[in-house]
Amino acid sequence: MEGGETTLSGLGGAHGVDTKVLHAFQTSFVQVQSLLDQNRVLINEINQNHESKVPGDLSRNVGLIRELNNNIRRVVDLYADLSSLFAASEGGGGGGRAASEGGSVGTVRQAAAGHKRIRSGLD
Repeated sequence: MEGGETTLSGLGGAHGVDTKVLHAFQTSFVQVQSLLDQNRVLINEINQNHESKVPGDLSRNVGLIRELNNNIRRVVDLYADLSSLFAASEGGGGGGRAASEGGSVGTVRQAAAGHKRIRSGLD
């Protein structure tokens, strides 16, 4: 293996994976976990407000639900970025720079040919 690579097992065998790619995975998973933890707190508050049936609490839920939806979108985007990063690190090739080449995780999704998310009109 070369200097910037390490062995990653558990993916159907041992693969040489760039440490920068591993760092990008770790960073993304930490972000995802943080968002999911925030969502748990938001959901608990939304439920408490709903059960209280106090008009001010119920109207506060509108903003909390918007924040929850935005967090969910961010989690979906992070997982899409991870998927593209993983595909780029496994198969390599294609345009754009992966995080291991100095690009950001976000640039991987843009560089992935033929992958386009279509959102509903509920944004």
